[in-house]
Amino acid sequence: MNTKRTIRIGTRGSRLALVQTEIIRRMLQRLKPDLNIEQVIIKTQGDKILDVSLSKIGDKGLFVKEIETALLRNDIDLAVHSMKDLPTESPAELTIAAVAPREDAHDVLVSKETRMLDNLPPGAVVATSSLRRGAQLLSHRKDLRLTDIRGNVETRLRKFEQGDMEAVVLARAGLKRLGLEAHVSQVLPYEIMLPAPAQGAIGIQIRKDDAEVMALVRLINDVETFQAVTAERAFLKALEGGCQTPIAAYGEIHDETLTLEGRVLSLDGLKLFSAKISDSPEKAEEVGERLANDLLALGADRILEEIRVR
Repeated sequence: MNTKRTIRIGTRGSRLALVQTEIIRRMLQRLKPDLNIEQVIIKTQGDKILDVSLSKIGDKGLFVKEIETALLRNDIDLAVHSMKDLPTESPAELTIAAVAPREDAHDVLVSKETRMLDNLPPGAVVATSSLRRGAQLLSHRKDLRLTDIRGNVETRLRKFEQGDMEAVVLARAGLKRLGLEAHVSQVLPYEIMLPAPAQGAIGIQIRKDDAEVMALVRLINDVETFQAVTAERAFLKALEGGCQTPIAAYGEIHDETLTLEGRVLSLDGLKLFSAKISDSPEKAEEVGERLANDLLALGADRILEEIRVR
């Protein structure tokens, strides 16, 4: 690549988004020290609407549409996204060209008096902006009362500290990247709280026809993370899910084998369908689709239909 070229990185303006963008910038700069990299902050619809729950306003590109538009207009050269915010379908002209090494994908409990989930008082109020988290919390403890919470990580922590709630559930990756992990009371095991598909992964989206940028970002692609999140997103796509459906998935690669676990729950957590399959990482997309079909065959299709028509 011509090192005199300026690379414009598009990102949301939250502190977490900027930290994630800086991670990518440093990775690129280490490979190409003479490269000129500029940061372009773009405000998305999800950043503007903060008083309505995600499940009520829809999630098709809520945090990415304006950034994708900037890419299509050639206003930026690449976009840095939290992969879990990316819809499973993007404009045909764009592609996810690389994924950075994944941070810990667990969800965590932040509670007053540093209580563990099982030690929260009966009927405790727990805040979450995610139907997936809420359904899994209720599946584990039916007595909990859920309340919605919106905003960036720091805003949600502040609302929690000032509000009448016992705990809030957040992604560990965001807290770690922001240096806020001291707030964590408990790392929730996957048995209780399976993450959102692609949680903890940073994706790099570019124009398919930009060969120079494609060659550059491919240098920082973490193959195992890319394969794992490809399987998770294929699972989500096959179920036609998003923020409005309690769907969870996590893929891991060990000894050249990809193992993918998936979960579909009813909103009240009373119905839960879970399955796990393993295959070659090169078949990541097929693995995700197969797992989705397994859960649909078990009866998850009825749960998803009930949620969509509510």
